[in-house]
Amino acid sequence: MKTGILGAGNIAGTLAATMRQMKEVECYAVASRSQEKAENFAKEYGFQKAYGSYEKMLEDKEVELVYIATPHSHHYRHMKMCIEAGKHVLCEKAFTVNAKQAEEIFRLAKEKGVLVTEAIWTRYMPSVNLINHLLADGVIGKVMTLTANLDYVIADKERLIKPELAGGALLDVGIYPLNFALMHFGNKIAKKQSAVHLTETGVDGQNVITLSYEDQRLAVLTSGMYGLSDRQGIFYGSKGWMVVDNVNNPLKVDIYNQDRKLVQTVSMPEQISGYEYEIRETIECIQRGEKECPSMKHADTLEVLRMMDEFRREWGVCYPDDVESL
Repeated sequence: MKTGILGAGNIAGTLAATMRQMKEVECYAVASRSQEKAENFAKEYGFQKAYGSYEKMLEDKEVELVYIATPHSHHYRHMKMCIEAGKHVLCEKAFTVNAKQAEEIFRLAKEKGVLVTEAIWTRYMPSVNLINHLLADGVIGKVMTLTANLDYVIADKERLIKPELAGGALLDVGIYPLNFALMHFGNKIAKKQSAVHLTETGVDGQNVITLSYEDQRLAVLTSGMYGLSDRQGIFYGSKGWMVVDNVNNPLKVDIYNQDRKLVQTVSMPEQISGYEYEIRETIECIQRGEKECPSMKHADTLEVLRMMDEFRREWGVCYPDDVESL
């Protein structure tokens, strides 16, 4: 499938390096606000076309699927442009700034008959089913608690501290522990609690979220941009515990017994980068004429965004009107 990338930053480079190794993808076009940057990107990753404006790439009738790799604050506007041009869309997380914007994007996509999906790569990975099967098999007994964290030293990055770029830890890294809990504990949540530390610019620098489930299970989630965390997801059971090495890209699961001894390590399948799963599923769904991906249904995207909206309201984290509005 002829694919275009909108935006030519670091994440776009990772996707391009992955795409060039996939038989399902034709690395066709890249668009940047700079013609020189687009040309350099195209040359480095083997793309056929380089455009110095997003609009020009979307005018190219050969482009079938567009991967959006711009800041969160621009996702809504850029997806709308793609949909109106009749392009299918795979958009980086967070999908939009708020749930209202996502609802409008899904409405427009349905109207135009194109597929639009959120590129939160962990949702598409084989690790999701593998971990859930281990839990269902009772390898560590009855599980009542999980913890998950994702912290990086990234408070110096402009896009993360500026409200006008929809900055903050939650939308950038906190979305991963939140999705981890929903993927493995489900969404029957009775109560949500949180604590936050705000930056001088008014976005969340670090946060702690506790999800209390209807069946008494608890998920404790942390994210931030000041320190480096171990990135682990841990399940605590009546017969031991299970450690997922990285909630942002699980590569292995270590299982411990009641004697606190490591009894099993389960490795994930070899991968190009991990991003190939979201790309492959998106293309397969488009070819089947489907309008959303089963690994990240529209309802799932909306659920996560509504939760993040709720936390931001509680914390008093508000982005400028032109970022939040339709």
